Amino acid sequence: MRISARIVNTAASLAVLIGCLSLATPAVSVAENADAVEAGKEIAFSKKKGNCLACHDIKGGKLPGNIGPPLIAMKARFKKEDLKNQISDARVKNKHTIMPPFGPHQILKADEIEKVVEFIYTL
Repeated sequence: MRISARIVNTAASLAVLIGCLSLATPAVSVAENADAVEAGKEIAFSKKKGNCLACHDIKGGKLPGNIGPPLIAMKARFKKEDLKNQISDARVKNKHTIMPPFGPHQILKADEIEKVVEFIYTL
């Protein structure tokens, strides 16, 4: 009986430890994420890169367009992976879209799309 109590106690301790480890924050620091968000904003606002302001109203942007929807409440509207897919190639969900396929046409590199997603997801 005593041995089974130890086994149960050890198993419970391991379960708690594993649970705590799964809740630990990822190794990405807040500073690295802030850098990615700022880099994404620069890409999105750049007329030579993302040029998102040509079509979208974005907080902090000057002279926004109104062809596309305003980019607000993005966390409520998109999962991060869906937002990435939308930015990369909006034709997948809407074959009649006028949004450029930033990924397939190599307008933006994959890491640039990731940074834009990080920025847009903060809106």
